Amino acid sequence: MLPIAPVNTALVDYSVAIHEGLIVAVGTHAEVAAAWTADEHLTLHEHILLPGLVNAHGHLAMTLFRGLADDLPLDQWLTDHIWPLESRWVDPEFVRDGATLALLEMLTTGTTCCSDMYFYPEITAEAARAAGIRAQIAFPIVRFANTWSRDANEAFHKGLALHDAYRDQPLINIAFGPHAPNSVARDDLIRALTLADELEAPIHIHLHENASEVQDARKRLGMSHIEWLAELGLLIPRLQAVHMTQVTEGERELVADAGVSVVHCPHSNLKLGSGHCDVSALQAAGVRVGLGTDGAASNNSLDMFSEMRAAALVAKTVTGDVTASAAFATLRMATLGGAEAMSIDDQIGSLEPGKSADLIAVDTACPGMTPLHQPESQLIYTAAGTQVSHVWIAGNPVVTDGDPVTLDAAAVRANAKRWRERLQRPEAPLR
Repeated sequence: MLPIAPVNTALVDYSVAIHEGLIVAVGTHAEVAAAWTADEHLTLHEHILLPGLVNAHGHLAMTLFRGLADDLPLDQWLTDHIWPLESRWVDPEFVRDGATLALLEMLTTGTTCCSDMYFYPEITAEAARAAGIRAQIAFPIVRFANTWSRDANEAFHKGLALHDAYRDQPLINIAFGPHAPNSVARDDLIRALTLADELEAPIHIHLHENASEVQDARKRLGMSHIEWLAELGLLIPRLQAVHMTQVTEGERELVADAGVSVVHCPHSNLKLGSGHCDVSALQAAGVRVGLGTDGAASNNSLDMFSEMRAAALVAKTVTGDVTASAAFATLRMATLGGAEAMSIDDQIGSLEPGKSADLIAVDTACPGMTPLHQPESQLIYTAAGTQVSHVWIAGNPVVTDGDPVTLDAAAVRANAKRWRERLQRPEAPLR
């Protein structure tokens, strides 16, 4: 067992007791058996038990674009491919099928909590609710007309209605999603801040995504976007800043002093040539850092174990320190770190009494994880996502013996294949 907190270590021959969706005890087999009587017992031999993984940034529906525009710079990837594809294809049906495919991939590879920012957030929220996953849904705010909203005013109107609709849903949280400082008007950024303060809601934003964004900001504003957001008052503890490449020491201090959280997306940054997020420097400055996959169109995987491996290797390369982002620290970033970034670390992120029973089991009885010397290292540096056998969210099983419980995997894949035919041959009907 890897509880992550209160002690980030490996515990052998331990048990977890769960009652009404909560963890009520963690201890040795003997201790838990002596203190608790259960209606159901599950013994997992040769498994690693740990908190469910937190994918703190993604665009779930874009999973249907996976592999369509690879090996291109970010600006060209967006303007020549992704934006035209979105304009042509994105509608409620696309979002439902793409988000459900993403949820299937995440659940079966150990993610129990995710954050999404994309069009038709009400469709993704309903898909997440049906799948039984914990999710933060950030409704998109942009200055230009798109398939979901004519302008930012309509986005706010729809987003606030969505917030009201999910106010009492325990697993779904609605956040404000201003896309980026260069795609949202100044007044709308301030409006998002004002409303988010009133509702005590998170704000999720792409920030310092690549060098051209940083250069453009300095040319246009005379300062970086981090400095500009500080002037606007947007650097607050509920701000989740995604990507954060090309960050100076002074900007790190601004972010740290304000209590802003950072979401690191190493695979996406590498694949799009966007630069590196210096996680070690951010954490040394006291910044909370979570981990995200970004969308499958720019990753191309939503497997958080794969993302952890990338994060660990990037940290070692960027710093020149082989001890950077060691296994336990990387596991924390993908569990409790993500929960902290999303301000739900009182609910999830570690195996502690009182927290929600969001946990996963990884079967180590395979050649690729044998011999098992250090379980934490095996999870980071092997293909552990393929070995997830069980997933529980709020105590409810959503994956059992590797099979999804809440989703029809065959139907989800069949829908995705129909979309492949439609995207490759626009004249072909979906059904």
